[in-house]
Amino acid sequence: MLAARVLRRTCFYRSQSFIHHRARTMSTAESLTTEIAQQTTLVNELRLQNTDPTALDAAKKKLGELKRTLGAIGKADSAAGPSESKDGKKKGRLLLKTAKGTRDYGPAEMFCREHIERIVKDVFASYGGSCLDTPVFERKDVLTDKYGEDSKLIFDLIDQGGEQLALRYDHTVPLARHIAMSGATIQGKIWQVGKVYRRDNPVMSKGRMREFMQADLDIVGAWDPMIPDAEIVSLLCTILTRLDVGEFMVKINNRKILDGIFETCGVPPEKIRTISSAVDKLDKLPWVDVKKEMTDEKGLSPEAADKIGEYVKLKGGPSLLDQLKADDALMSNLRAKDGILEMELLFTFLGAYNVLNNISFDMSLARGLDYYTGIIYEATVAASAPPGFSPNDPPSTPSETLTSVTPAPKKKPKKAKMEDAEEEEEVDESQVGVGSIAAGGRYDNLVGAFTSAAAGEGKKGTQCPCIGVSIGLDRIFALIWPKWVEKGMRSKETMAYVIAVGEGLLEERIRLVQELREAGIKTDFLAKRKPKLPAQFAAAERDEVPFDILLGGDELKQGLVVVKEQKWEFVEGKKVKVQATDLGVKVKREELADWIKQTSTYANWSSGRLI
Repeated sequence: MLAARVLRRTCFYRSQSFIHHRARTMSTAESLTTEIAQQTTLVNELRLQNTDPTALDAAKKKLGELKRTLGAIGKADSAAGPSESKDGKKKGRLLLKTAKGTRDYGPAEMFCREHIERIVKDVFASYGGSCLDTPVFERKDVLTDKYGEDSKLIFDLIDQGGEQLALRYDHTVPLARHIAMSGATIQGKIWQVGKVYRRDNPVMSKGRMREFMQADLDIVGAWDPMIPDAEIVSLLCTILTRLDVGEFMVKINNRKILDGIFETCGVPPEKIRTISSAVDKLDKLPWVDVKKEMTDEKGLSPEAADKIGEYVKLKGGPSLLDQLKADDALMSNLRAKDGILEMELLFTFLGAYNVLNNISFDMSLARGLDYYTGIIYEATVAASAPPGFSPNDPPSTPSETLTSVTPAPKKKPKKAKMEDAEEEEEVDESQVGVGSIAAGGRYDNLVGAFTSAAAGEGKKGTQCPCIGVSIGLDRIFALIWPKWVEKGMRSKETMAYVIAVGEGLLEERIRLVQELREAGIKTDFLAKRKPKLPAQFAAAERDEVPFDILLGGDELKQGLVVVKEQKWEFVEGKKVKVQATDLGVKVKREELADWIKQTSTYANWSSGRLI
């Protein structure tokens, strides 16, 4: 009996001790979470202000310490009092966070993202495109051997039914699979907008993530030479101009010229694709590092690498073609000659499209994916390159010293591996650029590879030439969002807010809201039976609604409403509503929708501007 009483008392004290510990832990965790949010905001502000690197490093160090402390509390809490799952295993506290390389977007951010997407889709339609949707996951064998060295970035899945599956890496391969399934009979312009997935080291602030939105338009089928290629480049320039991303440049090259250069410089055929992948890093690494990868990692002779270096430093416009045509060694290579003639025709068409001012013939552009066969291109802005590194600087020649070369972006050292820790290296976001915001090229053999594989070994399938462009909507959002905030853009589409003055007038409010909605005016009201007037004005102001529609008993009897137009202004960098002194305008109820549609606010609504 005594032993039983001692055991019960011991269990009681342990239970009380755990309750007190849990309460203290939850309080500490909540305060740490708040402090982490504040410190994250500080780090982002310091980064945007290009402040002293020492201050930024100190802020980032403190943020890391706070996160480690919070993690330690979570582990201690789990060890102190874990619950048990149905299978008897100990279950710790739920960690509320998104998966690495993913994020949530709030309503204001989504309004901006939808604005971007609308412009892209509108241009796709204006160029004659038709929409296609493909699954976000594919059979693994569909994606295998299509992406070269980037194949390691594919997210693998195993279906419960036994199929080997993977999340799609891009829209191009699923499109080619779709075309092959149709018997390669599709011809025309096809666009897709949707999420794709890559198991890469994310840089969230630059829009480089593991789950991200891409918008593609591809021209499928056999057409006259270089016309679809010029059409795609023109489409890309139109989209970037309308999105107002700032000054941009579309770098163009031709895989035929590049492969011809590799052959002329003595690159063995089996190394051409891997050497091409190395050259593709010249937009973020200095030549000396790229050469080291070619020679030390990929086994190319230093002499061949130096010859390649002389070519890939060349860039310019149509005049560069004359320099290449004067190179007898290069012109003796049939592949390179064919590519040079294609580029000559392309520049003629781009002149007709009036986009040459945004075009750079860049011999260092390689595009690492295996399926490209001809024209390749990518769009860049000033923020594309890592800080302190200019991709416009020519690669260093063998005679230049290593000390003159800008160092490559640094990665944070790997932390000691811990239980449940991510195994990838952390990337220092301050040393990474946005990268290209759009890219693409011609892939004439990808559909044929699918039809041949489906026909069986040794059989040749139907070919279907294609060319397309992929636009990185998350990277564009990373560029546009700060400007969007600075310009005081809207965060919602609601144009009118119906407000009751005096009695609740719920049914009258509902009727008027429906009338305006049916007239095409996005309208809302406060879902309360008898809402207070200040609460209704506050709700309309919170949603940044430009038209407050006031319903009062006297006005209703006369068939009138009172419209108060609200405006906002910047005060010390923040959006603030202008305090109106007028009492509003009386408008006949049956004329209200037309009255709103005749205002300048309605006329400029699609711009997204609030101020």
